Amino acid sequence: MGARGAEGKVTITEIARQAGVSVPTVSRVVNGRSDVAPQTRARVEDLLRRHGYRRRPAAPGTRAALLDLVFDDLDSPWAVEIIRGVEEVAHAAGVGTVVSAIHGRSGDAREWMRNLRARASDGVILVTSALDPTLYEELRILGVPLVVVDPAGSPALDAPTIGAANWSGGMAATEHLLSLGHRRIGLIAGPPRLLCSRARLDGYCAALESAGITMDPSLVVTGDFRPESGFTACTTLLDLPEPPTALFAASDQMALGAIEALRRRGLRVPEDMSVVGFDDLPEVRWSAPPLTTIRQPLADMGALAVRTVLRLTRDEQPDSPRVELGTDLVVRASTAPPA
Repeated sequence: MGARGAEGKVTITEIARQAGVSVPTVSRVVNGRSDVAPQTRARVEDLLRRHGYRRRPAAPGTRAALLDLVFDDLDSPWAVEIIRGVEEVAHAAGVGTVVSAIHGRSGDAREWMRNLRARASDGVILVTSALDPTLYEELRILGVPLVVVDPAGSPALDAPTIGAANWSGGMAATEHLLSLGHRRIGLIAGPPRLLCSRARLDGYCAALESAGITMDPSLVVTGDFRPESGFTACTTLLDLPEPPTALFAASDQMALGAIEALRRRGLRVPEDMSVVGFDDLPEVRWSAPPLTTIRQPLADMGALAVRTVLRLTRDEQPDSPRVELGTDLVVRASTAPPA
């Protein structure tokens, strides 16, 4: 084997020797520069991958100049809230932000990775669980600091993650309805493949169990966090021989869809059915009626993600690899005792 650094890891000099190129060429590949021939880049990347080379961390006291913020989609209001938190902290730190959406498609994700390499971003904040494992490996090889924000689930990564207390939020929503006297409580759950959906469902079940109520599977209908799925799920619940008197929707958007389904049936909220959401998006305080919901601190999650990734660029480790910010019940006019 060739010469290695003090820590036993292959050096850029050795990579350059094996690839038959100059050290500056390897450096340009490591830093994502675009001025390298494709065949040369592929040869160098292969050696970097085989040797597990990691980019040298930034010197203490330096800070990132550009961060990538990556979503599955940007058409959700909670994405705007996360962006708001990210931009506030990044702007104060003098750091630019590039926002991308990969739409859960591998082609879009690979295009994003190519762009990331070209602009040599100093850190990445992922709000997605749809990134291919090989792309995570490329991030690791490039040595790009990574933080995952997971209101919609967290991939199994060796990276700091920032989420919300979904279980306690689901329990608080259900306990609120129980405290009003409801005993037949429907749930519009999120996609079961996502950790946050399972946690909110578990909180709902725990609250029922604590109240001595057996969970009725017919009262749990799955949605996808969008208003249309809330509308469809609520319609399914209303068609039951014995519909619920109250409804917990695992996202504000599904709660708004459910309220529309109730309106079209000629039913009133909360007189005929109480509704609780989850997120506390800005628009729900202006819905008719204003929505009782669980506040998920989305902007705070985005802000903390920036602070965490900036620490990583200074080669500082976060205090904890997994942070869960608290959720709070916000009571408005969409809940009341059963008629």
